[in-house]
Amino acid sequence: MSSTTVALTGATADPSRSAAGSSPWAAGTSPWAAGAWGRVPVLRAVQGLASILHAAFIFFACFAFSDASPYDLVAIPTIVLWLALGIRLHRGAMPLVLLLLAYLASIGIALLPYLNEPLSVSWTVQLAYLVVTCIFFAMLYADDTRARIEVALKAYTASCVLSAALGIVGYLQLLGIEDLFYKYGRASGTFQDPNVFGSFLTLGALYLIHGLLSGSTRRPLLSLASLVVVMAGIFLSFSRGSWGGTVVAVVVMVGALYATSRSRALRRRIVTLGLVTVGFGAVALAGLLSIDSVAQTFQTRAAVTQDYDEGETGRFGNQIRGMGMLLEEPFGFGPLRWRQIFNLEPHNSYIGSFANGGWVAGTVFIALVAATTFVGVRLMLRPSPYRAYAQIVFPALLMFFLQALQIDVEKWRHVYMMLGMIWALEAARLHAAGLPLISPLISPLTGPFRGRIAGHPSVAVPAGTDGGREVGGGGERTVSGAKVRP
Repeated sequence: MSSTTVALTGATADPSRSAAGSSPWAAGTSPWAAGAWGRVPVLRAVQGLASILHAAFIFFACFAFSDASPYDLVAIPTIVLWLALGIRLHRGAMPLVLLLLAYLASIGIALLPYLNEPLSVSWTVQLAYLVVTCIFFAMLYADDTRARIEVALKAYTASCVLSAALGIVGYLQLLGIEDLFYKYGRASGTFQDPNVFGSFLTLGALYLIHGLLSGSTRRPLLSLASLVVVMAGIFLSFSRGSWGGTVVAVVVMVGALYATSRSRALRRRIVTLGLVTVGFGAVALAGLLSIDSVAQTFQTRAAVTQDYDEGETGRFGNQIRGMGMLLEEPFGFGPLRWRQIFNLEPHNSYIGSFANGGWVAGTVFIALVAATTFVGVRLMLRPSPYRAYAQIVFPALLMFFLQALQIDVEKWRHVYMMLGMIWALEAARLHAAGLPLISPLISPLTGPFRGRIAGHPSVAVPAGTDGGREVGGGGERTVSGAKVRP
């Protein structure tokens, strides 16, 4: 038999070679195995691509110059690819999904009389897209939680540092280009609105502070330098909501970390670094206020109310009149139609939810905030492998819930990301608590890191306990020395 015939038919004169399946056309062997793909684990390559898209998806959240951004361009391939890889919706996240769908349905019903108004339609479509991203995040972080959420927080913090640095450059007008990275005499970074810019940076600041306080950061000097840049960006945004919200979020996070720590050394570290930080912050603030332009803007923005807040047609006057009108409108005014009535946004997401979708939407929005707050507080305080992440993410989300009283946050992309994260952490906690054996996400560490779960000290392992052995039974178990209730 000629070599040509052998090549075409797959026949061979050497039985041992045929038995070994050396021919790419041998039975049970893929023809791709002998080619370039034969040396590449395709599934691993696809998973690597999905991880890159995930990190890019989160990082691009800081680019908000316009309604469409790189974040939105990466969203579709990222969501489709991860769905193809088999991410699941866990029962722990179902309350979030049901509340979001009820909210979206009520908005859709309120839209029906105004389908001929392009702004109302586009606003509703964008809201539906954000709901989809929120559900996606709740699915994505519910599995392989530690690895995926760590990547997300690192990418988000990197985007905060970049945006804050550009905001500082813009505020100082180092580039000499008008309105680039600053607006209205305030740093705006990669955002259209300085208020959104300042609030966006808070989660990055919390991640850096938590790492420095807990000692879990591997590069403390880099983390400290990044924190200085981010905090400077928050200050130069001159956003009252961002200032107050950041203070509240930091206090909540530090308080939760201190209250749940079993280590006296860690508690002393928290107190010491906290006092040092307050001292340096006061010195830095005094230095900044010594600059006339900064002091003048600070004095203006630090006032409790601004000109546009006061009067019958100001923000608060519109809200009072609008609430009276909404009592007679069970379906609300329709999506994005408050501005057509009052020539100004409601600047209150709770009132806005009643205005955009009626009584049902407003009630569901309040229920969503209440349920998420309950779940977030429980995650921060109850021992679990994911408590450290809850102590970082939930205080930032709580800040947005509070800011919703004086600004419209229902269209901010990063709010939906944090909302999905919290419910994913809850789903992961329930899943881990229901396992008959120790979760693979929990690592009994030894050496100098003995007494920490997954590298975070917020859940301590008492000395002498078996790092991964179940001790309890029934409805409550002890895993890695921490009591876990389903």
